[in-house]
Amino acid sequence: MVQNRTHTCGELRLTDAGKQVKLSGWMENIREVGAELAFIVLRDFYGTTQIVAETPEMVAQFKAVNKESTISVEGTVRERASKNPKLSTGDIEVVPTKMEVLGRCRHNELPFQVNRSREADEAQRLKYRYLDLRNPEVKSNIVLRCQVVSAIRQAMTDHGFLEITTPILTASSPEGARDYLVPARNHPGKFYALPQAPQQFKQLLMTSGFDRYFQIAPCFRDEDARADRSPGEFYQLDMEMAFATQEDVFAVIEDVLPPIFARYGKYSRASSAPFQRITYLDAMENFGTDKPDLRIDLRVKDAPAALYDCGFGPFDTRERQASEGVLTIKAVVVSDFHETRKFIDKTLAEVEVVSGGKPYWFRLDENGEIVGGIAKFVQPIRDEVISALNLKPNDFVALAAGKQTAAWKTAGVLVKTLGAAVPGHMDREQYAFCWIVDFPMYEIGEESGELEFCHNPFSMPNGGLEPLMLAEQGKLDPLDIRADQYDLVCNGVELSSGAVRNHDPEIMVKAFELVRLGEEDVKAKFPAMYNAFTYGAPPHAGIAPGVDRMVMLLAGEDSIREIIPFPMNKNAADVMMSAPGEVTAKQLDELHIALVKVEE
Repeated sequence: MVQNRTHTCGELRLTDAGKQVKLSGWMENIREVGAELAFIVLRDFYGTTQIVAETPEMVAQFKAVNKESTISVEGTVRERASKNPKLSTGDIEVVPTKMEVLGRCRHNELPFQVNRSREADEAQRLKYRYLDLRNPEVKSNIVLRCQVVSAIRQAMTDHGFLEITTPILTASSPEGARDYLVPARNHPGKFYALPQAPQQFKQLLMTSGFDRYFQIAPCFRDEDARADRSPGEFYQLDMEMAFATQEDVFAVIEDVLPPIFARYGKYSRASSAPFQRITYLDAMENFGTDKPDLRIDLRVKDAPAALYDCGFGPFDTRERQASEGVLTIKAVVVSDFHETRKFIDKTLAEVEVVSGGKPYWFRLDENGEIVGGIAKFVQPIRDEVISALNLKPNDFVALAAGKQTAAWKTAGVLVKTLGAAVPGHMDREQYAFCWIVDFPMYEIGEESGELEFCHNPFSMPNGGLEPLMLAEQGKLDPLDIRADQYDLVCNGVELSSGAVRNHDPEIMVKAFELVRLGEEDVKAKFPAMYNAFTYGAPPHAGIAPGVDRMVMLLAGEDSIREIIPFPMNKNAADVMMSAPGEVTAKQLDELHIALVKVEE
């Protein structure tokens, strides 16, 4: 027995007919049929039950209450004359003898209809999230999240991992995104930072002698929102293993995740171990991205040499080399293509918006003739192009041109967009996992134009110290150094990055020297980790799959905000709580902070 109810609104069945019951919940709807008859839908966390008011007095009581008020109803269960097979309680109804208002809704008009809240404007949904969450469809995603987190915890514990929480207030660390800073009242002019990830702490746990660590870790990054990334904060399954290699990490993940995806996912099929492994370079060459969606059967191909001098301006090697450097042309061939010109124009326009690169096209009609797009430039080299790309009638060819990275990016968006839009090229009903391995250790920064770490600066270079020494001596291009780093990708979504860690102070210093940071810089930026490693650190490796992205995939949602209980909007603002907000002058004084007005 629970206070205010004998049963939930999803519990009663035909076997309960004749019972005296008390239900409590929200009055979702009322449908009047004259002055003496009304049908009320009562909803709680567990489901809905139909209430039938059959007297003028009882109808009047329900009519006097606004929708979404919380009420309790006492009455008798009886069999419904007109059953509803779509509801678990569709065989019964309750005839009330008493109704009590527990929490009155004081608004005649709601911001949106609760059971159709997903159709409402997102700003309204976020402002009134507590109403949005009353929608069973929205609530089910949060329930799913709870179930998945519980299953993860159990699986990790079964694999011998200890759940250890790490600090939220810590030191600022250059880990690729902007920190959220917290002023320290007792240390004027100094700041804590909210952790972008528990990276250093989990490595210190390995150095401390813990063998297997995990936590469902909150992470904080001041970065812009995307469909698969929530601004402000997110959660990840953070794990680390001592005396471990890449293979050890793969074995755990491949044992933990597939059962969870198979049990809780929208699709019943999930990749089984071992997951396909694709090198970073192969991923870029064949998919145009390091986040390939293996459900799509399209691949990126090198364009035939004849296209480079076919007379089409954007493909002209002399012109492009003079202005942009080495030109690369990539092709994506879509077989059995029967779409309209309107479809082509709309789809390629979307690709240009997403990739920033303009795609070009032509196709073979049913007679094997080259038509459409840049056909007049391709026609003179028809045989060579058809042979090189192995084209058949009704094949569509999309082309991307530019510097290698730009051509890769545009081709990758072509694969994803065309694969999803053209029937027959995407097996949607599955979870397709893969590992991306052999990432570059370094890259040239887009803004700085100088050598920078490609991903995690704490990764072990493939080969240890030797390739770093060869690079320092000018015998090896730093861009050719590979890291013992790996990404876990599912359905084109990066779930996680991980790596074998650089646990040797000498190798760590040498790795940072290549990006113009010396030993003193390393000591200053990572004092605890550097000093701990000088006391003898074990080889260790780890990974951190994103919980939010995982649940988003399991729920089949396109936006990560659908599976977070109280998400921020795209501008990292909580419109429900009015955060961020202003604070008082007294609070600023206590924190030794002065606000300076910026001149426009």
